[in-house]
Amino acid sequence: MSEQPQRKLLPDAPAPPLAAGTPPPKTAAPKMGARALLVSAATMLSRILGLVREQIFAVLLGASAFADAFVVAFRIPNLLRDLFAEGALSAAFVPTFTDAMRNRGREQAIRLANVVIGALLLIVGALTLLGIVFAPQLIAFMAPGFEQVAGKQELTELCTRIMFPFLPLVSLAAVAMGQLNAQEKFAAPALASAMFNVVAIAGGAFLFLAGFREEQAVIGWSIFTLLGGAAQLGVQLPSLFATGFSFRPALDWAEPGLKRIGRLMGPATIGLAATQVNIFVNTIFASQVPGAPSWLNYAFRLMQLPIGVFGVAVATIATTSLAKRAAERDLPGMQATLSSGLRLVAFLTVPSMVGLAALAVPIVRLLFQHGAFLPTDTVATAWATLMYATGLYAYAAVKVVAPAFYALDRSRIPLYGSLAAVGGNVFLNVTLFPYLSYKGLALGTAAAATLNFGVLLFMFRKVAGALDLPGLVTHFLRVLAAAVPCGLAAYVVNEQLAQRLGTETLLARILEVGLAVAAGGLVYLALCRLFRVAELDEVLAFVKRRRARRRA
Repeated sequence: MSEQPQRKLLPDAPAPPLAAGTPPPKTAAPKMGARALLVSAATMLSRILGLVREQIFAVLLGASAFADAFVVAFRIPNLLRDLFAEGALSAAFVPTFTDAMRNRGREQAIRLANVVIGALLLIVGALTLLGIVFAPQLIAFMAPGFEQVAGKQELTELCTRIMFPFLPLVSLAAVAMGQLNAQEKFAAPALASAMFNVVAIAGGAFLFLAGFREEQAVIGWSIFTLLGGAAQLGVQLPSLFATGFSFRPALDWAEPGLKRIGRLMGPATIGLAATQVNIFVNTIFASQVPGAPSWLNYAFRLMQLPIGVFGVAVATIATTSLAKRAAERDLPGMQATLSSGLRLVAFLTVPSMVGLAALAVPIVRLLFQHGAFLPTDTVATAWATLMYATGLYAYAAVKVVAPAFYALDRSRIPLYGSLAAVGGNVFLNVTLFPYLSYKGLALGTAAAATLNFGVLLFMFRKVAGALDLPGLVTHFLRVLAAAVPCGLAAYVVNEQLAQRLGTETLLARILEVGLAVAAGGLVYLALCRLFRVAELDEVLAFVKRRRARRRA
């Protein structure tokens, strides 16, 4: 591709064009596996703590009306978090801050961050006040079925008001995360959500040991959720201040970087929120089935483990690389980065997808079937998990592809993909819900994520040049061919152990799931080696280097 169309694709980038005779940037696919593995480790800690948090929640509240009330109450500020903070803001802020660091200097980049903070405090603060005042109307719209149970809607309104200040806290945390990621400091941001989970776990343990009744427990859980948001911000501050940042919020609507962020965030607000918007739509339907909001929430939390550990980790590394290459007008480099990221996502998520499908009931039984969480809840949650799992690769891949468009200042394209996904999800909800109930909602969400990914992949080829699509498809099929026997092995091992050990004791459940996962993992690694999957060699090489450093 010539230099001229590259300049047209990036009209707002201040970097000068390449001089005649300048060699093109290096465009070899970047080795993201090593850094992604480091981020994955921190993210895995967070996700495991998140599962522990959900286990305590299940023990306290199960899938009761009180659990439904919390799930819906938290969904509103959580949706806004994805729309305005960790999703759209991060996608718009990272490339803008990176560009400012490269072309305007550190001092101006820090000033940009403070201007963004000032605007956030004003806008998000106003949204928080509106959410607290109009909580009854929000709940009536989002969960119309709650009014059929006495006190359920009122309790949801109270929890919503308690947790709405969570939004400005995580918005500030997103700015801190963006600054640190843009400077390739990934550890503290990756640990931020772990701190949120630590606070929630400590709070849940306190509520359980103190013997609070369900209504008191759900209110206390809401308070500890808010405190967890504060911890998510606080854990990043030492690393942030170490970079030279000083907290001086300012309002300057003429700041060029703020204008660019606002321009990107408009479409990005929808562009990165397809999954959350679809969950919002699902909640309206699910509120008509007692227990369904909780079943879907537990199932999606299981999905968040591989999405977070693999998809978010790869996306975190890829976003920084994509932003830098966009600032340098290196489109071939962006193509190589994106292809490498999608291959790594497939290598990591496809076996997770197959494994969740094969072991849905044993995993849900092990993690959640305690206290108020009943065997019937296990079966219902496992069905939702199975349906969600069909879209796991697409969920994670969207997180890698979408930031490329924001780096290119083409933020309307993810908007189109999200609109298609939301439209498809609503259509499938209306079509499937009468026949499959809540299971149809999970299946519709997975199909919508797949549609979103397909649109983004097609449009990237149109905007930034052809990806090696045949190579990506071949790689996906090779990984899938390794993953299917992996799932079969895990299923057979689990069934054989369940027949011999039963499923009543915690030790039996741990052995059954643990050995099944180990067997499936060994089969997958062996077949990846046989099929010459390059990502396996990259990860193994990284492990060998780490061992050599420790020995030295």
